[in-house]
Amino acid sequence: MTHVRHGSELRDVAEYATTGPVEPVFTGVKWDVVAEDVDLGNGTMLRREYLSHPGSVAVLAIDDQDRVLLIRQYRHPVRMRLWELPAGLLDEPGEDVAVAAARELAEEADVVARRLDVLIDYVPSPGGSDESQRIFLARQVQPVPEAERHVRSEEEAGIEIAWFGLDDVVAAVLAGHLHNAGAVLGVLAAAAARAVGWSTLRPVDTPWPEHPDRRATPRPVPPDRPSTIRKDVRAPQS
Repeated sequence: MTHVRHGSELRDVAEYATTGPVEPVFTGVKWDVVAEDVDLGNGTMLRREYLSHPGSVAVLAIDDQDRVLLIRQYRHPVRMRLWELPAGLLDEPGEDVAVAAARELAEEADVVARRLDVLIDYVPSPGGSDESQRIFLARQVQPVPEAERHVRSEEEAGIEIAWFGLDDVVAAVLAGHLHNAGAVLGVLAAAAARAVGWSTLRPVDTPWPEHPDRRATPRPVPPDRPSTIRKDVRAPQS
């Protein structure tokens, strides 16, 4: 039977099924595939293989004219050149989450921000990966001096950088023209937050229990691949 419930109950909750040992299936350059036998508690045992991911951050930068910064780069698995938010893996041991976000913004988009707030947290593909991504909203932005800009390589060498009106980007999302999950979610969340005067933003050091390294049960780490646990941090605010 379907029940009508109060909005205050609308919250994902942590739950930890009993599992057997984590078995490495594949060890890659950036992430690994692992396997576990999962006991659902009703006599059913399932074997699940999934991507063991270090987590990631993304940044939606917005200026005082309500323009958002997007980057476009080639993504080979989907054979597309996608408009995205500056983003990156949390694969540097000991690097603070907000510092990593600021670094990605500077390296991929040649921009620094005086203020960061948490916009949203989400899990991109919970049926096949333990990745969690935190998207920050960056304001009071200014360009990195040209002499100090990061030299991009590989796919990032061909990055295009552009500013678009937030309303135009929302329209592009709803028209089906944009496909990167972080960009789609970040842009829609920013539009919703702006509509209520940014009152839904959370402090930059808001706890992030959904991060793979911070869950009550530690994320599975294949042999010879150390976990990269990070600390919460306060980023510079105005």
